[in-house]
Amino acid sequence: MGGVPIARKRTSHHDLGVSTLSPLDHARRPPAPGHCPAAQWLRRGLWVGLVLLGCWGGVARAQGPAATISISEARAATNAATRRSTAWEGPTSGPRAQTGKTIGLVVDDLRNGGILGVAQGVREAAREIGWSVKLFDAGGTPAGLRDALADALGAGHDGLILIGSDASGNRDSLARFAARGIPIVGWHVGPKPGPVPDSPVAMNVTTEPAEVARVTALSAIADSNGKAGVVIFTDSRFGIALAKSGMMATLVRACAGCELLEVRDVPISESAARMPIVTKELLAKYGSRWTHALAINDIYFDYAVPALTVAGVPVGRLSLVSAGDGSPSAFLRIRARSYQTGTVAEPLNLQGWQTVDELNRLFAGQPPSRFIAPVHLITSENIEPDVGPAWVYDPGNGYREAYRRIWRVR
Repeated sequence: MGGVPIARKRTSHHDLGVSTLSPLDHARRPPAPGHCPAAQWLRRGLWVGLVLLGCWGGVARAQGPAATISISEARAATNAATRRSTAWEGPTSGPRAQTGKTIGLVVDDLRNGGILGVAQGVREAAREIGWSVKLFDAGGTPAGLRDALADALGAGHDGLILIGSDASGNRDSLARFAARGIPIVGWHVGPKPGPVPDSPVAMNVTTEPAEVARVTALSAIADSNGKAGVVIFTDSRFGIALAKSGMMATLVRACAGCELLEVRDVPISESAARMPIVTKELLAKYGSRWTHALAINDIYFDYAVPALTVAGVPVGRLSLVSAGDGSPSAFLRIRARSYQTGTVAEPLNLQGWQTVDELNRLFAGQPPSRFIAPVHLITSENIEPDVGPAWVYDPGNGYREAYRRIWRVR
């Protein structure tokens, strides 16, 4: 979910062609029963001692003694995430194209580069499978999203693809689609891949958020030789954002020589207005103690970097790493070695194709594939072959050909 400014209206209908959130603030809210994405992933991870976790509102913190993350472990994980696989690891079979469908594509905010990239992938895949797509842009506001969903429902589409808006928070609006038998697939609409509990979204397409956050935090630990002073930027409106920031906070705390300075809650839609002010405030508050900024989205850094430049912060003094999504502006900063050192890039176009495939399976009465794309970290060392002149991370793994074969369209 990175940021590329484009012109927009509050809700458009056209065919596609600063509050402070301290690390402990969420302790005031009890966890959902059995819900702790960070703990679930740490149980599968490298450090058994970190499973002693509590989760509050999606932000996790360690309770009692925890195993210390070694620099060698952090470096090994970071190096593994920078290696790119060119083999297709997704589905190889499924229903043929259910042609002639009309699809409503509701996006949270097209100014967000991640959302834009997925929407472009949906457009490309829909053209291949023989569907008509109409886009509704919510403009990044709750009122805009309500209007966009209402307009999409009124248009009477066969299916709905929801991009970048929290499914649980919009349960009532989405239930109206389900009541009409309209299947729903989403991208980044919940805290983990798969069906979104307590909502009619049959499949949330995303890389594994906890793994994305793990790689992001470990890259900062490795880069600092275990001495990072970290501020984390999140958006508490989204479950996926809280899952990422919670995991990053947990891992930073597990680094004996690192310091988690704070978790700052800045709505993505307000980042342009707030981040210059927030950045200046954090520099004044922490000074040289602040060495690494981690964010759940590249867009925060679009507006932090100019503030760092104005403040005269030397390049290399503060490192910025994003847990998603790999925007063109982020790639420019990484290539130029201008503050941002990494982004865990989503394969946005591929994921647009996947949302179409998942919806096609639902139209055919089949379950979703539940494919999860591998996590990949882009740095200055691998950006040339992995991004290229198109400024897009698009895996060369043959996903287009794979989906065409599944749909029997070529």
